[in-house]
Formats: sequence, structure tokens, C-alpha cells
Amino acid sequence: MRIFVSNEAGVPIYEQIKTQLRSQIIKGELLPDAMLPSIRTLAKELKVGIITAKRAYDDLCAEGFIYTVQGKGVFVAKFDKKKAEIGAMTELQSRLEDVKNFCLQNSVDEKTAFKLFKEIWEG
Repeated sequence: MRIFVSNEAGVPIYEQIKTQLRSQIIKGELLPDAMLPSIRTLAKELKVGIITAKRAYDDLCAEGFIYTVQGKGVFVAKFDKKKAEIGAMTELQSRLEDVKNFCLQNSVDEKTAFKLFKEIWEG
């Protein structure tokens, strides 16, 4: 398991952890039932707060990517492609809502936003 966090990335640290773990699970780099570090260990290794590590694990657990066994630890769940697609679409929708709100608050019209998105996508 490899996780790199940056305070300068402009993305909350728990999101960075969550995104990287999710990606490693989807790619098969973390196998089902593999034990992950405890919340305290993860926080210590990444030099982040326990609450930050817990938030990332809680979100991944809610999305079905990991599970916990009381007194035993945190483990990688069996990968369910359908569930992953639903989770990704839910997160994408949330992020696009944020972009939409930003555009509305800053007088960026839809045409300009789509043009910029296309440039970035093809980029």
C-alpha cells in the first residue's frame, strides 16, 4: 500500500487517502481480505490526525471498499465493479455540483465551462 499526501494539493487529506486507496483496490493492487493498517497506524505513518484517517476509512467502508472486524482490524472488501461505478458516479455528481456552484457564483457561463472542460479532458 502506497499513499502520498500533500497539504498543498488543494484537496482535503482524507480525500487524498480515500482516492488513492480506492484506486489501488480497483486496480487489484490491494487484494480482497488484505489487512490494512489500523487508523492509528495509518495516521502515524502519514503524519496526519486520527480523525483524518478515520474519515477516509469511514467513507471507504460506506462505499463498500473496505470493512472492519471488531478487535481484528480493517480489511479490503471483495471488489464489486457495479458498486464501485455507483460510488464513482455519486462522487462525480457531487464534484460537478461544486463546479456548477463555483461557475454560478463567479459568472462563468455554461458554454465557457464546457469548453474549458473539453480542453482539459483532451489535454
